[in-house]
Amino acid sequence: MTAAGAPPKTNEFQPFPVKDQLPGVDFCVSSSPPWPEALLLGFQHYLVMLGTTVIIATILVPLMGGGNVEKAEVINTSLFVAGINTLLQTLFGTRLPVVMGASRSFIIPAIAIAISSRFDSDIDPHQRFKRSMRAIQGALLMASLFHMIIGFFGFLRIFGRYLSPLAAIPLVTLTGLGLYALGFPQLAKCIEIGLPALIVLVLLSQYLPHLLKSKRGIIERFAVLGTIAIVWGYAEILTAAGAYDNRSPNTQLSCRTDRSGLISAAPWIRIPYPFQWGSPSFNAGDAFAMMAASFVAIVESTGTFIAASRYGSATPMPPSVLSRGIGWQGIGILLDGAFGTGSGTTASVSVGINTKWESQSCSNSGRIYAFLFGKFGAVLASIPFPIVAALYCVLFGYVVSAGLSFLQFCNLNSFRTKFIIGFSLFMGLSVPQYFNEYLLISGHGPVHSGSTSFNNIVQVIFSSPATVAILVAFFLDSTHSRGHSATRQDSGRHWWVKFRYFDKDTRSEEFYSLPMNLNRFFPSF
Repeated sequence: MTAAGAPPKTNEFQPFPVKDQLPGVDFCVSSSPPWPEALLLGFQHYLVMLGTTVIIATILVPLMGGGNVEKAEVINTSLFVAGINTLLQTLFGTRLPVVMGASRSFIIPAIAIAISSRFDSDIDPHQRFKRSMRAIQGALLMASLFHMIIGFFGFLRIFGRYLSPLAAIPLVTLTGLGLYALGFPQLAKCIEIGLPALIVLVLLSQYLPHLLKSKRGIIERFAVLGTIAIVWGYAEILTAAGAYDNRSPNTQLSCRTDRSGLISAAPWIRIPYPFQWGSPSFNAGDAFAMMAASFVAIVESTGTFIAASRYGSATPMPPSVLSRGIGWQGIGILLDGAFGTGSGTTASVSVGINTKWESQSCSNSGRIYAFLFGKFGAVLASIPFPIVAALYCVLFGYVVSAGLSFLQFCNLNSFRTKFIIGFSLFMGLSVPQYFNEYLLISGHGPVHSGSTSFNNIVQVIFSSPATVAILVAFFLDSTHSRGHSATRQDSGRHWWVKFRYFDKDTRSEEFYSLPMNLNRFFPSF
């Protein structure tokens, strides 16, 4: 027992210090690994992006009247445009190591267009596909204007200046957690392949490096490639051995490696070009529904950008950089509409979050493979989706933890903080669950007015967990107990004040400055 009045020991039970930048990252935003290694790491970006692109095309193309040939062409186009969009985002947008790929938020308005009765007069399935695609293109072009206005005119910069770490927690957390449907539910469709893939990935990325005491981190750095190679080979053996010959069609579609139908349908070399399906057609209702999806993509990409800055060991983004990135994402959606990808674009955190690297050069090298679809990409697209779903279980989990890491900036002993975090997270999961279940059971959303476009707008917005969470959290953080003196500190706003303006912290220029001294010409972006 210490004597009365003796100073307490200072080397025991000290809280962990708050970190503006995440320590322990091997390759941060502004550093680069050797190019041979960057190419392999970029290949991992390509493989993960390929899964979402294939599943969106698989949903949309049959509804539009297309077959395997059209599906191969749409995937080819999507990957081609994704490579261009990733390059634009990493060079002129936020300059963060994110991969720009197909967005799930555009599926509902795209499906509404694909099943519209105005195409019922087309007897030829290919003609129906082309007309549906041209309608989706027109809606995407209009949505891209909305997206660019929000970004380049600085409206998102206003939001960013009032965003606190407290409000960012549910936004980033549910950006990852909201994609849970692409994780274990898809993995379980072929449990004998998906579960081994999950186990192998965890072993390669988390346990084996420590057991082997790997200093360079090669094993965990290429854990995604190793997992796919091992489990894909295992799936090929099961398919060749006839393990699924007498199984149900759904099981065969999920487990077999020869059921994608893309290898024979894909061309050896195909370079997409703008308006390859014909001139876009425009419909006001379709455009407004796509704008709602564009709004959701803005919210989810904001969460992704924040997570990428964290895992890239960068400082929090200045609001002007966030607005600039959203503006360039709008240009990406414009390219989606011009080329005809069938979906808009969104940002996804690169797979480096699992391997202590998060570099622009890795994301840039990943775009190279997006131009190589043809037979090469068709073979890779035959990877059973449960394997990709196993990767998502880990990678999206890291996005979730990025959101939770902002708890360090907040006062967790404040009941106001506890209420806002808990309530926004719960509502962010609960409201979309209600909307999705209602749609599944009734065939339409809870809002069933005479306007289909209005119904789709409401359904798209409230089906997104991240969107619901940030609407609730931002409103509560901006209105609840704002007059109290401790509110600013409880929300962690004081930690991010110096990052609200580009020139207030020298690290902002290091991480987010545009190349070729373009900041002189675009000071507000």
